This record gives sequence, structure tokens and C-alpha cells, in this order.
Amino acid sequence: MNTALIVSNLTSPAVLCFIIGSFAALVKSDLRIPAQVHETISMYLLFAIGLKGGIALSNTSLDVIFCPMVATLALAILTPIIAYFVALKLGKINRTNSAALAAHFGSVSAVTFMAAVNFAELSHITYEGFVTALVVVLEIPGIIVALMIYQVLKNRGKEVRLGKVLHETITGKSVILLSGGLLVGLFADRVGIESVSKVFITPFQGVLAFFLLEMGVVAASRLKAIKSSLVFMLLFGTAMPLVFAAFGLIAGTLAGLSPGGTAILATMAASASYIAAPAAVKMALPDADPGLYLTTSISITLPFNIAIGIPLYFSMATGYAF
Repeated sequence: MNTALIVSNLTSPAVLCFIIGSFAALVKSDLRIPAQVHETISMYLLFAIGLKGGIALSNTSLDVIFCPMVATLALAILTPIIAYFVALKLGKINRTNSAALAAHFGSVSAVTFMAAVNFAELSHITYEGFVTALVVVLEIPGIIVALMIYQVLKNRGKEVRLGKVLHETITGKSVILLSGGLLVGLFADRVGIESVSKVFITPFQGVLAFFLLEMGVVAASRLKAIKSSLVFMLLFGTAMPLVFAAFGLIAGTLAGLSPGGTAILATMAASASYIAAPAAVKMALPDADPGLYLTTSISITLPFNIAIGIPLYFSMATGYAF
């Protein structure tokens, strides 16, 4: 692994803001971004990455994106299955919480994806612009597969209504904003795109850095919820990303993605959702413990990927390619 990539990532404005936010929470500072402002920033970032992907997608033919989409769908099916059985058999976690963890780790973190794109751009590593479309492909099926596994293998409990779960997931804000941004970037005329680029394209990195300041506060605050499951959560939250990133590297390579695109796909596979997945899990699995799946995804996997995982995946991808 290239140590310079890790140093470069840790000293980027976005990651430094994440570290500052974490420090603020640990020293019990009153630093917090108001909830409405935080939600507005989240919506802005999701729409912006969708817009950027749509612009790139408008210049990409179906034969170019078909294989990457198939590879991404395969990851969306494979990762929740593995996560479920690792949690159930090795972690001795009950079926409900295992399914909840599988839904989060089978889906994708938009923030981790944005951090990977930001890392690629700051490192001058080229990647396919249509990778934003792959976020949507990975986000929804992973959740559904995890809940289907639970439905098939459970011994008792109320039936999970997958139709409602699917509707809730597809109509969730994150998917609508990503998909909506893609459609705008895909079908809007170039003059119109140019007129909004100063709002959604140019300020993106600065807004991302400010957003990660608040995420650092949230991640560090949730560490207090960790109790008896600390060892398992630490192992699961760091080992699963490494395993799934390896699958992502293989899938990206087989799909013909560039080294940068392969690294971003690996990062997506390694990430854990905490936007779409919690909403779906809360409705479908009300008995699942949020302290377990949210703390693992936000307080362990998110900082692990941002600080160590992203530069590691990029180093491996570019190393294999060259």
C-alpha cells in the first residue's frame, strides 16, 4: 500500500473536517450543525453527485455501462448474503439483527462514495463518470436481498412485506435525489447544465467538507452506545469492508472499469448505508437494535473507510492496473 495516499487522504480538507468533528464530540463540545441545515446539505450533495453522473452518462453508450451495472448488481446480491451469515454464524447475532446488519452492509454509503470521488479528483485519478448510476444499482437490491434472506430463513415472527419495503426504499429521499440528479444531467441541454454548474459542481468539495464535520460529531457520539458487542462490532465493521472491497476490485476489473472506477466500485462495496437502509430496516425489522447496526456502520465502518480504506482500495486498484 502506498503510504503517501493515506497521508494525502488524511490531510485532505474533507477528512480533516471529519476528524475535527469527532474531536469536538469526544471533548463534549456543543458543536452541532442544526438538523434542518444538515438535511439540506445532505440533499444538496446527493443531487449534485447524481447530476455529475447524469452528465457523464449522457455521453456514455449502453454497451459501455452494461457490464459495470451487471457487476454491481452481482455485488448487491453477494454482499448481504455474506454479511448475514457472518453475523449469524460467527458473531452469534440473532436473525433479526443479522438481517439488519446485512441490509446496511449490502447497501452503499453515499458519503463514502462522495469521499472516494473526492479522493480520486484530488489525486488526479481518472474514473468513469457514470459511477453515480452504480450507486443506485447497489443501494436498493442489497437491502431487499437482506430482508428476503430473513424472510426465508426466520423461524417465527411477522411476515416482512417486501412490496412495502421496496416502495419505501425506492421512494426514499436518497434514491429520488440521486436518480433525479441523474435524469437532470442526462436530459437537460448543455446550456442549462452550464447555468447550474456554479451551484452544484464548483462548490461541491467545500460543501462535502462541511458535511463531514457534522458526520464526525455523529460518529464519535454514537461510540457511547457500544457495550458488550464492542469486539464483534469492531471486527465486523473493519473486516467486512476489506472482504467486500476485494470483491469490488475483482468485479470492477472483470467489468472493464478503469483503475479509478474499479477503486470507487470497491469503495462502494466496502461501505455501509446509514440513510436508505435504516429507513427500510426500521419499518421491516422494528425489533432490530439501532445501537448495533447504526453504530457499526457510522462509528466504525465510515471512519475506517475514510481514513484507511479509500487510499488502500485506490492503491490496490492502481497497483493491479500498472
